[in-house]
Amino acid sequence: MDATNRDSFNLSLPSFTTTMRESQRLRLATLVRLRWLSVAGQVATIVFVAWGVWWPFPVWACLGLVAMSIGLNLWLTARYPASRRLSPMAAAGVLTFDILQPTGLLFLTGGIHNPFSVFLIVPTLIASATQPPATTLGLGVLAALAATLLAVFHLPLPWPDGVIFSLPPIYVAGLWYAIVGTLIFSATYVYRVAAESRALADALSATELVLQREQHLSALDGLAAAAAHELGTPLATIALVSKEMARTVPRESPMREDVDLLLQQSERCREILRRLSSLSSSSESHMAQLTMLALIDEVAEPHRHFGVSISVEVERDGPEPVTRRNAGVVYGLGNIVENAVDFASGSVTIRAAWSHERVTITVADDGPGYDPDVLARIGDPYMSDRLRGERRNGGGLGLGLFIAKTLLERSGADITFANREYDGASGAIVTIAWTRSAFEAVHPYGIDLDEPDV
Repeated sequence: MDATNRDSFNLSLPSFTTTMRESQRLRLATLVRLRWLSVAGQVATIVFVAWGVWWPFPVWACLGLVAMSIGLNLWLTARYPASRRLSPMAAAGVLTFDILQPTGLLFLTGGIHNPFSVFLIVPTLIASATQPPATTLGLGVLAALAATLLAVFHLPLPWPDGVIFSLPPIYVAGLWYAIVGTLIFSATYVYRVAAESRALADALSATELVLQREQHLSALDGLAAAAAHELGTPLATIALVSKEMARTVPRESPMREDVDLLLQQSERCREILRRLSSLSSSSESHMAQLTMLALIDEVAEPHRHFGVSISVEVERDGPEPVTRRNAGVVYGLGNIVENAVDFASGSVTIRAAWSHERVTITVADDGPGYDPDVLARIGDPYMSDRLRGERRNGGGLGLGLFIAKTLLERSGADITFANREYDGASGAIVTIAWTRSAFEAVHPYGIDLDEPDV
């Protein structure tokens, strides 16, 4: 993929990411089902305590709060389709109710003395997995505030007649700390895990889009040949009629000029279709196969005019390897060279080495190199690949490097990232290595999109 195509892909990433975020919104049906489960548990607990063990507490007030949950579920089910995806504001409103309703039940049944007070953290956990950080933070603060109020203000815990259950204040403080601490830890943990999963899914989808576009471009020559074949018959008829008209129309006729023009243009169309029909076969010989150095020249050429010197060094041991043109390999190498040019102070060196067993490409620049703290995580999606120095093209999210790494590994390559530690030079160095057999047998379209592993 050339620099223009790569830039257009980068420019389309915000809209692509927005579309992915839209598809990841919380479904209304999910919340409705979870609330029905909560209602069933609440009703079962109230019935057991009130009429199973006959402990006194405000039964009807509790059932009234449960009825509010039932009413909300019925209203949402009747008002909106089950497949509706909630906006962050709507999801925050629904989850806020799911904090306030249990808070009311706990107020009537012992506050945080009640062992079911742990359920206050559930709406925040749901938000941390599906909602923006601001929504999660707001719900977390609300849940912590509810736990604080319930530690101080509440009716007695249901207990046998004539007995008032009471806990020491220090123990109540420990319960409050356990609830709030669990809320903070679990919400942070779930948010990080969910964010990494979403980033990985988005990046893999973006990778597939890149390859699909390359496959569509590579199929254009076949489409052109098919179109030429389909148009050949009617054009032959037009050419035949034109020749017959040219033989029958006299030279001095006013229509002669138009007939000659028609004959000339039909011949021109036949020549164009002839070129189109031979496009695939004519381009196959010099486009489908790439030598090692031709591949390097193709990925380096778009970046030679940005004020950075790009030099190519070669270490030969045996005949030069030849591979089939691979959209994934071309894009992946191009992205790594582009990153090197972005961060280089003045020069980038591409070393190509091959033997009878191994093929290696090394891209080294004289820039600031990788930050040691993130070097082990280089290639993760949505993580800036360098934290030092300034890019010529601005900062990124690490998605391009993730795509490049994924594509190259799918082609059979091993890729390593490091900082230069020789000749007193600074900068980053990326090494891509194949076995020679894997390099020469690379699939022309890159990866198998059905493969589940990365």
